[in-house]
Formats: sequence, structure tokens, C-alpha cells
Amino acid sequence: MPRVSTSPAASEPRHLGPVAHPSADDDTPKEACGVFGVFAPGQPVAHLTYLGLYALQHRGQESAGMAVSDGETLTVVKDMGLVSNAFDDRTLAALTGGLAVGQTRYSTSGSSTWRNAQPVYRGVGHFEFALGHNGNLVNTEELAAAAGMLPGTVTSDSDLVAELLAAELLATPDLEDGEAFDAALLAVLPTLKGAFSLVLADRDRIIGVRDPNGFRPLCLGRLDGGWVLASETPALDVIGAHMVRELDPGEVVVIDASGCRSFNPFAPETIEPTLCLFEFVYFARPDAVLYGQSVHHARVRMGEALAEQAPVEADLVMGVPESGMPAAEGYARASGIPYGQGLVKNRYIGRTFIAPTQALRATAVRMKLNPLSDSTEGQRLIVVDDSIVRGTTTRAMVRMLRDAGATEVHMRISSPPYRWPCFYGMDTGSRGELLAANLTVDEIREYLDVDSLAYLTIDRLMDSTGAVGAGYCNACLTGEYPVEIPSNLSKSLLEPAGLRDGTEGVVPTLVDDSHSGLPADDVARLFGRT
Repeated sequence: MPRVSTSPAASEPRHLGPVAHPSADDDTPKEACGVFGVFAPGQPVAHLTYLGLYALQHRGQESAGMAVSDGETLTVVKDMGLVSNAFDDRTLAALTGGLAVGQTRYSTSGSSTWRNAQPVYRGVGHFEFALGHNGNLVNTEELAAAAGMLPGTVTSDSDLVAELLAAELLATPDLEDGEAFDAALLAVLPTLKGAFSLVLADRDRIIGVRDPNGFRPLCLGRLDGGWVLASETPALDVIGAHMVRELDPGEVVVIDASGCRSFNPFAPETIEPTLCLFEFVYFARPDAVLYGQSVHHARVRMGEALAEQAPVEADLVMGVPESGMPAAEGYARASGIPYGQGLVKNRYIGRTFIAPTQALRATAVRMKLNPLSDSTEGQRLIVVDDSIVRGTTTRAMVRMLRDAGATEVHMRISSPPYRWPCFYGMDTGSRGELLAANLTVDEIREYLDVDSLAYLTIDRLMDSTGAVGAGYCNACLTGEYPVEIPSNLSKSLLEPAGLRDGTEGVVPTLVDDSHSGLPADDVARLFGRT
């Protein structure tokens, strides 16, 4: 009989309500999730999956889960919170089998609730499968309507994909299980639009899928006696696997006891590689490899290009921990200005921290970042960061550096101004919440209270990746979307009002002054606009 455990105590999930979005970390883009799969009979696949998800924790912190098969039963365990919250030694010891898939989630479709944690499970007759998804579909409403689904039947795009696959399985009862699932994939995958890197598992195999644009990364690795699928290469490294290659856009990889095979169910004209450029800028771990290039070295090159493009006299180059550090290293190397540490990051602030009062919200940034006064006092600083989304954290950080004695603060950003929202698996809010969509660069400089401000140009950013011409999505920087976006697309599109995350659309304020609201509000206040 199928066995599905949706938390360590299946009948009483520990968290039923929405998880609040962080307030001390609202000035960075938020990723959708990380996915992982392993086929390794005879090995502790649950423990390997735990390690793989741990290596992908930066891609999502709202929930974690895995599905493990022993050849007869597919067991799914998932819970809210970090990977370490969802699993312990006792839970992992009970998950025996030869294959597993897992996912760590940040919600971009469907609210952050226990119901939407993944992997998603479906049982159709005696066949069962589980699915983990990284990305965001843009035609969810169209697909749900075409399938005749009533409101609330599915609550996320990932749930929708599982439901569509289940419906196709019901329509082919005469086929063998493997053939039926292949047929379901062939029927459903070409109907999906948007970003989807998927890992799926049934009782006998794991499957990896990458959308025709390849918006989100997915790689294939080799393990002694097995195979691995992962969003990023560090998840391979941590379990001792070696990278074989990245999946091609539009590719489906099937791994079972007979080995590894692949096919492409998409029309050739739909294949257009457009990897998210922000995977290089911010999302991917610095030790990851994308398009065959080291992400760390790409970020160092961004800093070098920024020094060439926007030089300034200063005493110290410092990066904003952690993502601004490689670019700062590159800026210092190219400019000849000493590189040093100016901020200390508290790595132990919970991602779900919400300050209950304005007084605490005002100190939230200092809880995350604290200046090193000995390094900054009396110094002209060049502060390098990867991006500015809403600007609230950056503004508070600049104030802290000035309070710590910095005589000048020159801000350098290793990407162009972030002006457009993402609909392919990155959560940045609406245009009204994006600082650069509402202010000119000089107005942003005034808003942040920095002595100078410069953003890396798009051409220099592309060159810095080391994979020029490989194909990128830069819609958040240019407004040019590779896949058409419906006007009514929203995170909670499929959910009845009563099930939606109560924090939807809320942007916390981190600065205790009269200009601490949304960027759009500050535009009107500071520059006399309506």
C-alpha cells in the first residue's frame, strides 16, 4: 500500500499556518527553491538527499521535503522550516530505499503554507509519484481552466503539474506504469509555459526535467553505483558525486536500473536557452558551476569590470556579506585599493524573524549586519553589493557606516538597476516596490545618502559571466520577457482567499524615520511626485 507521511507526525503537522517572510533580509531577491534527486540502490539515499538539500538551503528556507522509494512504497516526508527542522536522525533512519527526490522551497506560486510544501504526491490506482519544482509557471490559470478544475483543487503551479500528470495517467489505464508515465510527461510538459526545473520519482526511477528556456539550472552527476540530479553542483560535491553535465533546455532525463536516458518532448522552435542572469549575480552558490563557468570567478570579474567602469578615489574596498564579497575582491584587485572587512554578518538570524514593533524593526538591519568601526572610522569607503531591490536595507547600512565614522561612502553595484519584476521563479514584488523602477540613479544616490553610486552595465555583466552568447534572461533589468506574461499573474492565483498567505504583498520597513515606507512612497515624499 502507498505510504505518505507529510510530516514526522503525519496526522498532526507541526505548522499549518503561513510562515512569515523575513523582515531583516528584504533588500535581496528571493529564489524559488532547490531540487535534488538520487538513484543509488544499496546506499542511504535519504541521508544523501538530506545532505544535498542542505547544500541547496540558500535557494529556499520556507519548507523542505523528500520522497523515498524502496521499490514497493513511495514515502513522502515534508515540513515547514529549514532542512534541519524537517528531518532528524530518527526520521531519516526510517526512510530506506534505493532512490529519492527532495526539494527546499521559497514560494513564488502558492502561499507559504504546509499544504504547499513539496514534494507534491499523487497516487493513481496502484501507481504513485512525487514531484519537486524550481521555477514558476506563467500559464497556471489557463491550464487549470482547460482541465476543468474547480477553484481550490490545486493551490500552486507545482500542484497543478502533478494534477495534470495524474489526469493523463487515468486516461491510459491499459499501459504499463513506466510507459504510462512517459506518455503523461509527453502530453503535459509541452503545455507548460514559464520556468520549471523538475525532479520526479516513482517507485522505480527518478526523472529530471528542464524547461525549453532553461530558466533555472539543473545538473546531472555520477555517484559510485548511482546518479544524481541537483539544482547546483555543490549538492553533488557534498555527497562525493562528480558532475557529468548540465541538462539542456527542454531535456528530460530518466534514471532507473537500466541506466540513464534522455529525450526532448518540446517542439524545436520552443527551445531558446535563457538562463536567469541573476543565478550568476546572486542566487547560485559561489562554488557552483553554470554554463561551465565558476560562479565565484564570474563575480570577481564583475567587480573588476566595475572598477574599470566606475573608478573613484578611496581608502578601502569592502563587500556587503556574503554575496557582495567576490565582486569587492575583484574591484580591489583591479583598482589597487586595499580590500578589507567593514561589516560583520550575523549568520544565525532566523529567516522567519519578524520584528513586532517599529523600534525593533529599526534595529533589524543591525541584528544582521554590524560595522567594524576600527576599519571604517576616518575612511573613504567603496561598498560593493550585487544588487539593490527595495533599498531599505542598503539605506540603513549606509547610515550605520557613517555612524561608525566613514568619511565617504561610494556604492558600487555589480549588476544594472533592478527595474522589472520577475515571473520566472524570483520573488521581488511589484514595480512599485522596486527602487530603480521609481527613481533615477542620481535620485537613488540621494535616497541612499551615498557620495557616489554606479551600477555595472548590462554588456559588462554579460561579459563577466565568461559564457557570452550562451543565452540569458535579463527581464528584471531590461523588461524584455522571453515568455509572455499574463496581466493577471499573481503568487496566489490558484488559491481561494481563505487559504492565502496573510503576509502576501507586505513589505516590512527597516528604518525608523519618516522615509521608511515603500520606494514609491519615498519618491512622492522626497522628489515631489504623485
